[in-house]
Amino acid sequence: MEFWKEVRRRVLTHELSQRAACAEYGLGWHTLQKILAHTEPPGYRKSRPRVKPKIDEFLPVIHQILVDDRQAPKKQRHTAWRIFERLRDEHQFRGKYTIVKGAVRSWKQSHQEVFLPLSHPPGEAQVDFGEATIQLAGQETKVALFVMTLPYSGAIFVQAFPRECTETFLEGHRLAVEYFGGVPRRISYDNSAIAVIEVLQGRERKLTREFLRLQSHYLFQEHFCLVRRPNEKGHVERLLGFARRRFLVPVPQVASLETLNAHLRGGCQSDLQQQTRGRPVPKGELLQEDQAAFLPLPLQSFEARRIETATVDSQSLARFETNDYSVPVKYAHRRLLVVATVAEVRLVYQDQLVARHPRCWQRAQILFEPIHYLALLERKPGGFDYARPLENWQLPECFGLLRRRLEAADPRSGTRSYIRVLRQLERFSLPQLTGAVQYALDIDVIDPESIRTIVEHRAERPVALFSLDGRPHLALVRVETTNVAAYGALLTEVSP
Repeated sequence: MEFWKEVRRRVLTHELSQRAACAEYGLGWHTLQKILAHTEPPGYRKSRPRVKPKIDEFLPVIHQILVDDRQAPKKQRHTAWRIFERLRDEHQFRGKYTIVKGAVRSWKQSHQEVFLPLSHPPGEAQVDFGEATIQLAGQETKVALFVMTLPYSGAIFVQAFPRECTETFLEGHRLAVEYFGGVPRRISYDNSAIAVIEVLQGRERKLTREFLRLQSHYLFQEHFCLVRRPNEKGHVERLLGFARRRFLVPVPQVASLETLNAHLRGGCQSDLQQQTRGRPVPKGELLQEDQAAFLPLPLQSFEARRIETATVDSQSLARFETNDYSVPVKYAHRRLLVVATVAEVRLVYQDQLVARHPRCWQRAQILFEPIHYLALLERKPGGFDYARPLENWQLPECFGLLRRRLEAADPRSGTRSYIRVLRQLERFSLPQLTGAVQYALDIDVIDPESIRTIVEHRAERPVALFSLDGRPHLALVRVETTNVAAYGALLTEVSP
């Protein structure tokens, strides 16, 4: 550059003629003209691409192979080496592998997809699920991360669930809109089977019933990405990775998912203080503009649940997913509705709730409720000490004392009488029955009917005073006081 500058300065300021410059610097005439025409060296310029005689005639074959690969499975597409082998074996190519590799690289670079930056007005959201690994109660466990982001403000909500399923998908929406204080007007999704039954033409989708129920409750507009176009919701894809790196590094060691979710919510709150690149204010201030564009939260809370049917087997167990849940034995061999939420499983026969259990997220487990089997044990008292549903059933000490006294008083029917007492748990709570049993032992009255009378009496509540609030018409009613003395005439002896 220094030489270039010196020649230009001396010639263009007429310190040196062009002929003298060629002689002094040993330059050719055309080289001097190039120096005078450009303020800096223009670099090497080709008027046409360099000829590649060994590969040029095979380029159409290479390009066709790469085009056809777009329809093949990703894991079964041609590598540059495989293309080289095919050219050598099928087309008598005599060149080397390196020029084939260069041709493949050049074609792929020129055909890479370019994405259009999208505009995100306030009031829109994107939703996705991801995975993370945690130490849960000392065991390495994978959890599903539900993520909702607001592209305009950059705000994020993250909730961990045991697994990605319909119930957690719905519950994640409920928690997210309550966290943000409103319902986004439009939410973008991928084509998850939780929401989409069938992908139709373009953006048309046949949606699942539970997704439609969610949408009907919150009234948002859905937006589904085109197939294999996750870039249409790239904001949540990017922030999902951000959340893992920011909130879950190092790997959290927690005793429960509730603890983990409290940590995640704290991370989401602190992230509102951060400022996104290119934005003049923190995310928290931009969130207010999002909230101004939101739909209001419905007055009625949304229940995130899934409903399926199940047939109760001969052991009075109904199977949901891979786990068995007990119901009262009188519903054996009947078909029930299973209403599953994130926290519990409810079993309904016709319009009656017959059982409820905490939700089990493990596999191939059996959840027994001992009370469900007491009616059967009353008919078969010999199986009381061997019944699997009663294993590890911890009762207060007074129940053991009651059983011993009942069996001592009546060795033949004492166990059945004890089971009849336990059956009161079908109507009353364990603390109520415990108090009645303790009282019955104190007064030495231990027969089942007496204990039933005691617990019923203790459970009775006096009738509350009747209030006229909200019933102004009843205030006008007047009831005359009865004159009891008038009935004295009935006691007077009537003379014949």
